[in-house]
Amino acid sequence: MREEFLGAEGNRIVADRYGTGGRPVVMLHGGGQTRHSWDAASERIAALGHVVYCIDQRGHGESEWVPSGNYAFTDYARDLVAISDVIFERTGERPVVVGASLGGLASMLAEGKIAKGSLSALVLVDVTPRMDLGGVAKILGFMGDKVEEGFASVEEAADAIAAYLPNRKRPKDLSGLSKNLRRHDDGRYRWHWDPKFIAAKEASGGAQAAMIEAEMTAAAKELDVPVLLVRGRNSELVAEEHVEEFLKLVPHSEFVDIHGAGHMVAGDRNDVFAEAIESFLKQLHLADAD
Repeated sequence: MREEFLGAEGNRIVADRYGTGGRPVVMLHGGGQTRHSWDAASERIAALGHVVYCIDQRGHGESEWVPSGNYAFTDYARDLVAISDVIFERTGERPVVVGASLGGLASMLAEGKIAKGSLSALVLVDVTPRMDLGGVAKILGFMGDKVEEGFASVEEAADAIAAYLPNRKRPKDLSGLSKNLRRHDDGRYRWHWDPKFIAAKEASGGAQAAMIEAEMTAAAKELDVPVLLVRGRNSELVAEEHVEEFLKLVPHSEFVDIHGAGHMVAGDRNDVFAEAIESFLKQLHLADAD
């Protein structure tokens, strides 16, 4: 079921809701993605008895492109706090948040800096306070390529992804990919996010990147809710040393390394990813029962 929230700036945020009761779970996608990247995992989580909210973050998917152009990580964190407040009013519970990349960084800031107590638990998907800057640059380069020009067809966009991710099998059914594209008035397809988002992220280099890392590290140290870190073993962003650093920063956290997955963990190995989330949620349920 489609739902809408208001973000920190009164910006319209679109979501899909799966299920009707149980512990609330919020799914936050990575940069350049949409809520549909979680469709299969959300169905499985809802089947466990949870109400799942898949969010299109600001400037992505069907959510509003903010006129202010505010796309800093703290802006996404404040949106999450606003969403959590509404969910708490509805259900009486704070949500478990599953955040991939951008969504994970926003989640760490929301709970560790902006408003402690906004989340009941956190799953970080292939993201830690410190990441490989070369991997980040590669992703931003792909996202920035053809951001203005766009693609003549969905098939052309699929070809671009296949060239960027040669180890992932090119899907025969492109209906999922079409949800990540908008067809503009000139007939060309462009990614389903505000171009100002990529401009903001490309500007986050050098000294600013160091400041962001320090801010994320400080937020991670403040996390005292249950935390699960899920990494794609072939990740371009999160190396083993980054995992080791995070486990020292958040010593009560759990860790799952998923073989055969890169940064796009849910897309590469959705079955194993969903199983890891299910196990974590079951542990939370058992802890509540105790």
